[in-house]
Amino acid sequence: MALMTLTAGVPHFRPPKCTDLPNCVQPENWQLGLLFTGLGLLAIGAGGLRPCGIAFGVDQFDTSTAKGRKQLESFFNLWYLSFTVSLIVALTGVVYIQTNVSWVIGFAIPTTCLLFSVTIFLIGRHTYILKKPEGSVFSDIVKVIVASIRKRKIPHDHKSKYPFYHHPLDSQQQYCSNRVRTQRFKCLDKAAMIVDPSELSSTGLPENKWRLCSVQQVENLKCVVGILPVWLTGMGCMLVIDQQTTFGVLQAIQMTRTIGSSFKIPPGWVTEIAMITLSIWIFIYEGIYIPKLVKLFKKDARLTMVMRIRIGIIMSIFCMVTAGIIERKRRDSAINNNTYTAPLPIFWLIPQFMLSGLIEAFDSVAIMEFFTRQMPESMRTVASAVFFITLSISSYLSSLIVNIIHKLTGRNGANPWLGGHDLNKNRLDYYYYIIAGFGVLNLIYFTFVGSKFVAREELQEVEDGGHGRKLSSEECHEL
Repeated sequence: MALMTLTAGVPHFRPPKCTDLPNCVQPENWQLGLLFTGLGLLAIGAGGLRPCGIAFGVDQFDTSTAKGRKQLESFFNLWYLSFTVSLIVALTGVVYIQTNVSWVIGFAIPTTCLLFSVTIFLIGRHTYILKKPEGSVFSDIVKVIVASIRKRKIPHDHKSKYPFYHHPLDSQQQYCSNRVRTQRFKCLDKAAMIVDPSELSSTGLPENKWRLCSVQQVENLKCVVGILPVWLTGMGCMLVIDQQTTFGVLQAIQMTRTIGSSFKIPPGWVTEIAMITLSIWIFIYEGIYIPKLVKLFKKDARLTMVMRIRIGIIMSIFCMVTAGIIERKRRDSAINNNTYTAPLPIFWLIPQFMLSGLIEAFDSVAIMEFFTRQMPESMRTVASAVFFITLSISSYLSSLIVNIIHKLTGRNGANPWLGGHDLNKNRLDYYYYIIAGFGVLNLIYFTFVGSKFVAREELQEVEDGGHGRKLSSEECHEL
């Protein structure tokens, strides 16, 4: 960010201001190099911060206590709230300053904020719970796959005949890692079966780690496989959210945006309706709903993950149907008045963007929590990265669907539903209904498939460690 600020503030680091549009002075290669270096450092920094920030925050809670588990649930909501509030400030105040006041000041503000956040982070460095790295989890995943393939010919009914291999430390650490042998994806269990006594050395360790793995390693891979069905559900909801940040803004461009005599609402500001809605809901849920019900019923009143994800999917369907109805009204209004901009106030878009915010509040937060809690402690950073990768893949998927619909509807010289710079010549409402149809399929899929992996029984098994008393954080540290 400091480098980006310098490219905007130092005249020598950028080409001169263009006064003759067709013949603007192009930047020098070294000037482009500075710009691309700044952007590259931003990408690397974000790639390191986003997945690790959530995982590091989770490490600070003692989930061996009921209080710690409740605090952890609030952490995900509060993290998402702070993330959203930051976006609101950036997309309103900072963007306004950049476009209307000064690019230098607009870049200097987030640069200063980052410097301030780094300072706060370093001030608290002596209070953080730091967990030491214990090798690569990816190599363990590959070893389990290879070992299970090598033992694929062993019948399933021989599991009672062959014992399972537990690493010497697993029997002590299972209360800390909360991973015991489960009955799902049984084909992977073969990797931990001791078929031949010679597979173990005299010290009790595997002679060949690519042929015999511990139950803990197998369970870690099961966790990765177990999040995939829910990952698909999350991608379906984020596909709907992506529509509002693209086509929703295009709708705003072709609507009446004037307030009073001169002020025009920037089209990009409509996306903040979703962010504000999300922030308000989290505030109500964490600050009013939960405390009041806990005080009233004397027990935890939080919505389960299954309930939140299902509500989020239903919201995604309502969002697309609502968007389709509003777009049809906008388009008819523009065509009837023979104008590019429909004489329809931009405030008509509020319902669909509010629903988009509620999708994030229910579905996205719950799925982020599910990824982080279901993955083993050594893979929490991976879980956070998977969440952000889901956002990216949903955007690519949206582009693919748009291209397919454009080609299919534009055959034989017909006017395609999507494409061009004028929504009045398109049928965006039909496209919204198609995405709503995907939402219905997503709801059916989650009800009969995805929800089975988020079942409360499975979560309870993870929380309890399968049996016995969970050790405290101090006891785990001693082990």
